[in-house]
Amino acid sequence: MLEQRIQQHFIDSADLKYQTGPVLSKPISQAMQALLACVTSGGKVLACGAGVSGLLAAQFAAQFVGRFERERPELGAIALPGDATDPAADGPDAPDADRFARQVRALGQAGDVLLALSISGQSASVLAAVAAAHERDMTVVALLGNAASGAGSTIGRALRETDVQISVPHERAARIHEIHQIALHCLCDGVDAQLLGEQEASS
Repeated sequence: MLEQRIQQHFIDSADLKYQTGPVLSKPISQAMQALLACVTSGGKVLACGAGVSGLLAAQFAAQFVGRFERERPELGAIALPGDATDPAADGPDAPDADRFARQVRALGQAGDVLLALSISGQSASVLAAVAAAHERDMTVVALLGNAASGAGSTIGRALRETDVQISVPHERAARIHEIHQIALHCLCDGVDAQLLGEQEASS
């Protein structure tokens, strides 16, 4: 019974990845081009995530600054600190909704990119960060969940035509996080391929 449940997690995750690859490849490619334009012009990426998504933002920044799979010069990225244990962080009533926006206003410059993650698309702190990024003439790349693709997404509605939205068509938080992680890996790999030349993706 328990082993079956475990296997079902792997099956569900694999199925969703197989289904979303064709759907998300275009917006992920657009996001990669935005990141590439940013770093090749001397800009940096400010990454933030609501709640647990903040851990993915930190992982992205570490791989962007350090390395993904190949040695290369450092690329500018900063993970904006938040509270990954705050259950209200991915909702409209976050207790410190300005936590990311203050950091964006302090660190962001025209030409930089804000990489923002919210599985609900309703995070008040991420929404405020998006507004602050727009004030700084930054491009926003938003990784959102299924709810974010509808009319009820506050973050989705706040995005501009020059921004990029990557919405995972699923309701379950764990599955959305898994797709967000592989999307972030694709972004790192795509930037590396453009900077260093393509090499065959290893299995």
